[in-house]
Amino acid sequence: MKKGIFGVLSLLVGSAAWAEAFAAGEKWGVDNDKRIDRQVVVSRNNPHVIQLDSLQSLTVGNGGFAFTVDATGLQTFPERYSQGVPLGTMSDWGWHSFPNTEGFRAEEALQSYDFGHTHKFEFNKQGEVQGGSLKVEPYSVENKDAPRAKAAANYLRANPHRLHLGCMGLNLQEAEEVTDVDQTLDLWTGTIRSQFNYKGKRYIVEAVCHPERDLVATKVKVLLPLGVKQRKNVESIVMRFPYPSGQHSDDACVWDSPENENWTRHQTVCESEDENWALLRRTIDSTSYYVRLSWQGKRTESSNGGAFPQMNLRQEFAFEGTEFSFCCEFTPEKTCDDILSYQQVKAAATAHWQQYWQSGAIIDFSECTDPRAAELERRAVLSQYLLAVNCAGSTPPQETGLTYNSWFGKYHLEMIWWHQAQFALWGHPELLERSLDWYFQAFPKAREIAGRQGFPGVRWMKMTDPSAEEAPSKVGSFLIWQQPHVIHLAELLRRAAEEKGGPIAGREVMRKYWPLVEPTATFMNAFADYDAENDRYVLRGVIPAQETLRAAETVNPPFELSYWHWGLTTAAAWSQKLNGTVQTDWLTTAEKLSPLAFNSDSLYLAAETATDTYRDVRFTSDHPAVLGAYGILPWTSQMNRRVMANTLDWIWDNWNWNKTWGWDYPMVAMNAARLGDAEKAVDALLMDKRTNTYLISGHNYQDQRLRLYLPGNGGLLTALAMMCAGWDGCSEPNPGFPKDEKWNVKWEGLMKLP
Repeated sequence: MKKGIFGVLSLLVGSAAWAEAFAAGEKWGVDNDKRIDRQVVVSRNNPHVIQLDSLQSLTVGNGGFAFTVDATGLQTFPERYSQGVPLGTMSDWGWHSFPNTEGFRAEEALQSYDFGHTHKFEFNKQGEVQGGSLKVEPYSVENKDAPRAKAAANYLRANPHRLHLGCMGLNLQEAEEVTDVDQTLDLWTGTIRSQFNYKGKRYIVEAVCHPERDLVATKVKVLLPLGVKQRKNVESIVMRFPYPSGQHSDDACVWDSPENENWTRHQTVCESEDENWALLRRTIDSTSYYVRLSWQGKRTESSNGGAFPQMNLRQEFAFEGTEFSFCCEFTPEKTCDDILSYQQVKAAATAHWQQYWQSGAIIDFSECTDPRAAELERRAVLSQYLLAVNCAGSTPPQETGLTYNSWFGKYHLEMIWWHQAQFALWGHPELLERSLDWYFQAFPKAREIAGRQGFPGVRWMKMTDPSAEEAPSKVGSFLIWQQPHVIHLAELLRRAAEEKGGPIAGREVMRKYWPLVEPTATFMNAFADYDAENDRYVLRGVIPAQETLRAAETVNPPFELSYWHWGLTTAAAWSQKLNGTVQTDWLTTAEKLSPLAFNSDSLYLAAETATDTYRDVRFTSDHPAVLGAYGILPWTSQMNRRVMANTLDWIWDNWNWNKTWGWDYPMVAMNAARLGDAEKAVDALLMDKRTNTYLISGHNYQDQRLRLYLPGNGGLLTALAMMCAGWDGCSEPNPGFPKDEKWNVKWEGLMKLP
């Protein structure tokens, strides 16, 4: 799939211009005569693996395609890694649906609700996943067709699902024989170099991914034991193709045998081949794609004769000698692109990654004496790499990127801010722009959802796929905090463009995204209910970001109130600046939105209706989202600073931290930084909790179900940007770090938050 740099921002201030601007002296947070040596900072954090461990896999990729390897440097033992960080081969375009034999339609999964608005809502709410299996509630006691509605919800939630495109590994059978592993991911060039012993041989394997094509290339060299150098040596690459699992969270693979019912539902056919290449066509039910293979080396007859039968889910490519290279490219359609050698792919990858590291932002913790500083730098550098590999494609990312299948591979739009905001803050707005442009494709569906519920504008879905169909969900359909994300991300793009290209560049971004911002704000304005008795606007009938609350009984969750205020006022500012139009209605709603509710102990409630917030564990688990109201977001007139500080202290001492998620720690850090508690900000990022664990690869581990969680990585980078560069109105240098000799943090190229 072609990528590269495109869009309004890139046309105005493309990556070359960004690199030039930084080279010219954009040295926020660092002495003007001392530039940070970026290669040194990046390279000292290269992941190093010394054993075959399912939680220590590494990935190469280009943002819209990723290829994850085990300790052999390829995908040799996928089953062994299936319960860790699996050996995924995934892309933005790779999706599959099981045959819809029952002809289920989206409208069959709708149900009406009345939350006290002037009209009833229709929500796509049937499916719910708990513990990895699908559960549904009765569609409606009055609905005689409930069994079909439940079946429709189950099918529509699980379809389409992310597709594992295939494994490329060495023909090694016994994982226990892999010893003396020495594997490094060279972040500066995007190259994984692996060495290991296997039955007397020393293998040296390199793997890289092309920056613009979904193509992974490998070079294999084998060192034979002394005294047997003249022996004929044969090494093989094995291509294996699974059937999709269609499950909620797993490696997305079902490895078939002739006895399996899926055996006849997919096949691999060789459409053409020559001396050094072959073109395969994969068919899985009604889904098809292509795999183009090429090699350099003396190919010999493999164990199955080198032939391609009509149905072949495992193919071996054998080579004589001790050195060869092999390239594998996945495409949704036949491609006429040039066949590239390993050397060409590696050169392109090296140029791409060096440009990436040189043109964006960087933080150097080497002059910090706090013993935790090195770990914070490691997490920051690896998170930059992982998000560029997994989350820089043409669609919003799934929460586990292109490495691991979660929630059927679908993306969650309430999470896009956590993945993508950091791209703008860390000097790569063109990568944010790629996925934000997908909203134009999703616009008709979002308008349909709002219209179905009786609102003007657009209501963005929570859980979806490239089609933008709303997945049935007992929780997701009631969330609203994904709404202002479009405004927030577009505002970050505007600021980035204006910072580098001036007011004209910022105005061009506004012109591009106003068709998304305006209808988003229109819905938000209409969704807020007017409470005439108290002359205020309220938010009701929602499940807030803290998902332990129930839609039917929740009024005025604090983060959503603040986000509504910020979103409406920001959209109004765009309108006036771009069109000269004062959106009086939006501004009135924002001004009269309810203040954040607090109790007699001066602690903010999880919602105005959650009066038992500090006595009921349901309200002190999951996300401490109240802190996002002043952390993610700036100060508004709805808040009381003393109450917010009290709330942070109570949450810090009493929260059920075993029930939190990876992005909660950066959210706490951002709140603490804005409140002036730099010690807590640092401590939050490094809190010793399971869901704040970062693996050797840099992945944010959550639990056995979610072995990686990229919103944690994105949140970390966003919090660090704030802690270094600050926010609007903040002139203090490094406001999120303690003012002592332990935290002499240097940085370049970061952008302030609103």
